[in-house]
Amino acid sequence: MKKETQTKIIEGAINGVVNALFGKLNDGPNFDLLENYKTENFFEGTKEFLEKPAENAVWQLGYASVDLTPKDYKEKNYYMGGYISPDNKFKNLIENVVDKMQGRAIAVSDNSGRGISLFCTVDCIGITNGDIREIRAIFTEEFKKRYPEKVLASVNVCSTHTHSCVDTEGLWTDFPGKILRNRKKNLKKNFDLEQGTDKEYMNFLRKAVSDTFFAAIENMCDGEMYFAQKNIGEDYFRNTNRPSATGLVTDVTRLRFVPSQKTRKETLIVNFPAHPDVAGLPTSDGNGTGRELSGDYVYYMGETINKAGFNFMFFNGAICAIYSDRGKALDGHTFAHRYEQSIRYGVEVGRITLALDKTLDEIKKDNLLYDEEEIRRDTEKSKANNAEYTLWCENWEPVAETKIEPIFNIRLREVNVPVTSTLMVGVGKLNIANYKMLKDKNGGYSMFTEIGFIEIGENIKVAMVPGEFCADLLTGGASLKADGAVTKTDFNYPTVRELFGDDTIAFGLSNDEIGYIVPDNDFTMGDPGSHYHELVSLGQFVGSSIMKGFVEIKKELQ
Repeated sequence: MKKETQTKIIEGAINGVVNALFGKLNDGPNFDLLENYKTENFFEGTKEFLEKPAENAVWQLGYASVDLTPKDYKEKNYYMGGYISPDNKFKNLIENVVDKMQGRAIAVSDNSGRGISLFCTVDCIGITNGDIREIRAIFTEEFKKRYPEKVLASVNVCSTHTHSCVDTEGLWTDFPGKILRNRKKNLKKNFDLEQGTDKEYMNFLRKAVSDTFFAAIENMCDGEMYFAQKNIGEDYFRNTNRPSATGLVTDVTRLRFVPSQKTRKETLIVNFPAHPDVAGLPTSDGNGTGRELSGDYVYYMGETINKAGFNFMFFNGAICAIYSDRGKALDGHTFAHRYEQSIRYGVEVGRITLALDKTLDEIKKDNLLYDEEEIRRDTEKSKANNAEYTLWCENWEPVAETKIEPIFNIRLREVNVPVTSTLMVGVGKLNIANYKMLKDKNGGYSMFTEIGFIEIGENIKVAMVPGEFCADLLTGGASLKADGAVTKTDFNYPTVRELFGDDTIAFGLSNDEIGYIVPDNDFTMGDPGSHYHELVSLGQFVGSSIMKGFVEIKKELQ
């Protein structure tokens, strides 16, 4: 049987099952007509983009963090966001806490008078735009009272996409059970439906993020900003489950804020593009259940950076199909629990981040970066498992760190995305996730999300994307061309780097989590082995909708 024929048969079967479950559902109270949509709790950013620093320009930055770990996890059922599988009996209940679920926030300004921009990154699978706009509503109401003289340019909430923290999206909390129970009610036009997320916890999280924004503002001070970036190679990344997409970002990007007051901590802002998805899986031998709450490698990356005396801020990148790999960190090592892999990986990439501009001699003199006793133990463990141990800093070459001029430009834009996935329309109708679904006059469904573009200094550029962004759409790749795409057609929009420059990086899962964002021409529901991402996507036209939005931002800036 030809591959194309097989794909069509599987796609038909999947659509048949999905339509049987969701095809006859009624629109609920969270649905509205597209023509009635009104923009609320949205920030467009700095209206004016500066090419040079303002007259009194200086970097101003504040940092704060918050522990979001539920204290009553032993008395109350909390579900982990990230996996629904037979391994966890489709009920991924949290049984233990290994480390912390955190929120990390920065407040940043270039003192140009165009306003403060706020960013909070939460250790979680994702937060919907609906919840983010509720966070903004809580925050801005109080902000106007506290700081009537201050200007806000933007308020942004991102996710690390950690697969082993509390489900903040709703898709992972007893999903099969809630689908069946809510479906039964919906068909009877009973819209008293169970929410996907825990209501009390989400109220706590919204307030906690808002409070952390205020703490970051109060922590703001003048200082200088420095930039370093290093390509660490493919050893730390795995791109094996979407063969058609060949784009891969292997850079560690670091911004370092140095306060003018020497008594204040420096802050490292890090962009690192890999799924934190290890800790939430059970081990094959059954010793580790995978039901331990953990911030995954991000937590241990941050802990390592904290030990060096820095605040730590994290932004994930274009991570569709991009996972953390064993790389050089795990040569021959075995673990009883998956989170132990995350510890080892996180410590190592934390060390790499700290060492970007250090020489090998400087690294060897720093016990946090180069622990001789640890190296001896690891070498012996590798030998015992018939593996060769490779130290992370072998053949190390440092990169230069450069000072950045105080310019912070940000532009955000709402994007209307067609929702063609019957599954995702059904998720909306059953109140599983906090999505505001809209219906046009022809009966088609859509929802609004957000994208953004940032300029930091004169050379650093960032695309903010509201989900798991296929790296091909950032860098270019085989799936954008007919020869490499499942539909044998070309993608008709430029990539992010074609629009904004070859050095543009991505902040993934920014201001929304709409699932996987893949090129329209490489979209199929009939190949779950190599295209399972489409099962967790709003539909075929997400990629073009997002890229069209970036084209419009580019036009605005010109």
